[in-house]
Amino acid sequence: MANEIHQKTARSLDKVTTDYVQKPKSLSELHAGIISGKTKATELANSYYERIAEINPALNVYLSLTRERALETAGRIDELAAKGDVLPVLAGVPVGIKDVLVAKGAPATAGSKMLSGYHPPYDATSVAKLEAAGAVILGKLNCDEFAMGSSNENSAYGPVKNPVNVERVPGGSSGGSAAAVAADMAVATLGTDTGGSIRQPASFCGVGGVLPTYGRVSRYGLIAFASSLDRVGPFAANVRDAATLLSVIAGYDTQDATSSRRPVDDYAAESDKSVKGLRVGVPAEYFGEGLDPEIRESIERGIDHLRAAGAEIKQVSLPTTQYAVPTYYLVATAEASANLARFDGVRYGYRAEGAETLAAMYSRSRDEGFGAEVKRRIMLGTYALSAGYYDAYYRKAQQVRRLLAEEFLTVFGEVDVIATPTSPIPPFKLGEKTDDPLAMYLADIYTVTASLAGICGVTVPSGATQSGLPIGMQILASHFNEGTAFRAARAVEAAQG
Repeated sequence: MANEIHQKTARSLDKVTTDYVQKPKSLSELHAGIISGKTKATELANSYYERIAEINPALNVYLSLTRERALETAGRIDELAAKGDVLPVLAGVPVGIKDVLVAKGAPATAGSKMLSGYHPPYDATSVAKLEAAGAVILGKLNCDEFAMGSSNENSAYGPVKNPVNVERVPGGSSGGSAAAVAADMAVATLGTDTGGSIRQPASFCGVGGVLPTYGRVSRYGLIAFASSLDRVGPFAANVRDAATLLSVIAGYDTQDATSSRRPVDDYAAESDKSVKGLRVGVPAEYFGEGLDPEIRESIERGIDHLRAAGAEIKQVSLPTTQYAVPTYYLVATAEASANLARFDGVRYGYRAEGAETLAAMYSRSRDEGFGAEVKRRIMLGTYALSAGYYDAYYRKAQQVRRLLAEEFLTVFGEVDVIATPTSPIPPFKLGEKTDDPLAMYLADIYTVTASLAGICGVTVPSGATQSGLPIGMQILASHFNEGTAFRAARAVEAAQG
């Protein structure tokens, strides 16, 4: 069954720091094993389903499983391997998909009651590309409702727990995607990033995450939050695997008018290149007030590793950064208000019972179907777009967005990449910020800038706090220069051992 979820008794959670985090398998190791016949794709898929059955009740990572589809794909891979045929790059690799991306026959809830029971009749382009490359789709992953959140506590189906420390959030909105890789419940996953929803959970869970350039990966089949900001990207345990995944899902799509026709690079090969002579910018605005001291020390150590590897370190300035959070939360909420207007209880999804008029049915369906955070953002966006306020809020935010993008372009005339912390704080406790939305929004300060500018970036693990909480380093590069970002991230990863 597509929506199969095992319900077994979870292990005791008496210990806060758990053994859920496992050393993950690399794509190259899996590929070599399947080619040689030492590893069977069907056996590998079943072993992941056993692990999901064991620990998903404790972590709440998967919302639904696609076992029948997964084993069918794995069986085809085993047949090809037995005949000695050339296998595609992701042959037999178990992957998970964030539940805002549609997959034929599987539920697509977007973490919301509003879409409970919706089974889309088609695959998202990114999902189809993964499967065409041999990937085995295990199931759909939990996320903040309609990708709105920074902690994965906004899901209508319960929060995801951080595998490193189950009292902490995994980050959001792609918390399930990051946690699945960290807990070895998938070798790789897909997530989406609107204002940091790949990079921040990757940082919080200690894995790699990629923000592609806007237009680099098709958004066809993505349940929209903010159309000028939403992007699909991969999570993986290491930089090279993340680069391989991006090469698979990137490229032009006739079904997405915003996708780029630029050729797709071999990002894995780009990541192998030396950083000697690479110009690395360090913006003062990302190391100011509010940055946790342990994170500052870790990121500065990562920058020192780049210097030792032959990179040239240069201080740069991005002064418009101070306006990024309010700008983002005006643009994103305005677009959310427009995109979510389609969920009205008429065509699909949740419909309230007992309404006596059409207006009452609309109102009650949306009130009961949407969670508190989604309703908050719809109201903010509707207000910013309303008569008398459009110029003061939405138009002004778009003007500041342009200033921010131009500022990045100027800085990228001086440096090849920019190195920053991914988050100003380590993973916080579940429930710690749910009553203070503003504090939650402010934690996005280092990620929303790249989102507004449309540039690309990679988050790579960069050590941990004294209490063992992961720290992530963000490497930003100019439009369509993902390969350069991978080079720098790979050098940081290598220095971490």
